[in-house]
Amino acid sequence: MKIYTKTGDIGETSLFGGRRVLKSELRIDAYGTVDELNSWIGLLRDVQTDIATKDLLKEIQDRLFTLGSTLAADPANAKLKTPDLHESDIELLEKAIDKMDEVLEPLRNFVLPGGHVNVSYCHLARTVCRRAERLCVALHHSHANNASSNVNELIAIKYLNRLSDYLFTLSRKMAKDLGAEEVNWLPRN
Repeated sequence: MKIYTKTGDIGETSLFGGRRVLKSELRIDAYGTVDELNSWIGLLRDVQTDIATKDLLKEIQDRLFTLGSTLAADPANAKLKTPDLHESDIELLEKAIDKMDEVLEPLRNFVLPGGHVNVSYCHLARTVCRRAERLCVALHHSHANNASSNVNELIAIKYLNRLSDYLFTLSRKMAKDLGAEEVNWLPRN
């Protein structure tokens, strides 16, 4: 199998199931952004030294691949079987957030991204996650009156929402572990 097929040279791609669509379609933007997020999570995993966090980040990458493959499937093809996210995937993130919160100071202000390059990577992943969430919300609403969607966008939206919370909390935990300053945003008077 060649890596290049030349079939996308005119701005189209194939959904899983074969139907050709424009590369600018919302569904393509959504799974492309999930793919981008997965790359940022991979970078976070590469800079992370905590084995338990590395393992969770790998689990998150697996779930993002699940989400991306589901988003890439043709919603008009009801016979396609793709993996799906589960409530337990969300609960795993919530437990990780709660565990990190146990050792963090309560949040009293907005926090500016930065303080250490690894913390900044975490914030970049968080913002890409938020974009993926917004795209899944738009995709969900574009299918609100159309039963042909094969994606459980509500669980995807919930997962991405919780993942962005996890990434924010992880950025704070990384800053603490690295001894990096957590800079609060203080509005001008």
